[in-house]
Amino acid sequence: MSIPQAENAYVCHPPPPFLGHFRSSCDAGAGFRRPPTHIEGHGFGTGGHLRPSPPPRCCAETDPTADLYPAAKNETYTIERALTPEPIASTYNNFYEYGTYKQISEAAQQLKTRPWEIEIDGLVEKPMTIAFDDLVRKIPLETRLYRHRCVEAWSMTVPWTGFPLKSLLAMANPLASAKYVRFETFMDPSMAPGQNDFLYPWPYIEGLTIKEAGHDLAFLVTGAYDKPMAKQFGAPIRLHLPWKYGFKSIKSIRKISFVEERPVGLWEALQSSEYGFWANVNPEVPHPRWSQAQERVIGTSDVIPTQLFNGYGAEVADLYAGLESENLYM
Repeated sequence: MSIPQAENAYVCHPPPPFLGHFRSSCDAGAGFRRPPTHIEGHGFGTGGHLRPSPPPRCCAETDPTADLYPAAKNETYTIERALTPEPIASTYNNFYEYGTYKQISEAAQQLKTRPWEIEIDGLVEKPMTIAFDDLVRKIPLETRLYRHRCVEAWSMTVPWTGFPLKSLLAMANPLASAKYVRFETFMDPSMAPGQNDFLYPWPYIEGLTIKEAGHDLAFLVTGAYDKPMAKQFGAPIRLHLPWKYGFKSIKSIRKISFVEERPVGLWEALQSSEYGFWANVNPEVPHPRWSQAQERVIGTSDVIPTQLFNGYGAEVADLYAGLESENLYM
């Protein structure tokens, strides 16, 4: 029996506590048995380094959007530390649809990304279903360097390519009654064996307020490392929200709905006392089972202090004015 860890190299997938044999990588640092991985010294304070696995074997597919990369770099979005090397980032992933362990990069090659359509519906003036290959050519792409903070207290830095989520909002033109944006991934157990696991309420769902979705930092990702996005990262299109814990950044999006009621995400549905709607990074608010004060920087031996809103507080703090009664950091 394998013991799952948590997080797509950018999307955290923390195992809920009611699954007795499931423990997260943060739990491992507290003395629980940890599954074998390509990480040596995985726990806090061990000076651990990563030994990259071989790149995943992949079929010789020609991506029809390859000509769009590399995209121009947006110099507004830089980071203060080195990028996580691609060989490490591309083999240290969670994608529970393909396995409850970090080394899912080969299994994720089962994901069929063509044809791929995205449905945009709900409280909008312009509902539509659009092919990904058409959508990605409608909005100019750019590359941004973003920090990523997993709820499990580890972090990466990644060069994402994509476009601001607010550009898609402008296309759909949501009605005034739309208060939230609901995201849904694919549902196809025939190409994603993990979706046969009855313990999880598939498909993966996440949500934002309409105000959060309209913030410039909210980014729809179509590529990474100057090329179309690898399948294990959530191809062909995913969300990245750098000020939130990673489980909010849903992968392989099939449907975007504008709704009046607050969506309930997959992890919130499993264990709302540990994984909530807001999930903003805050080092002073511990997870019920571990501290959030520090984070391991994947690919290095560094353990660094975590920053409020993952260092993006100057940009996003105003989104939460007047919401002090909400559980903003869980």
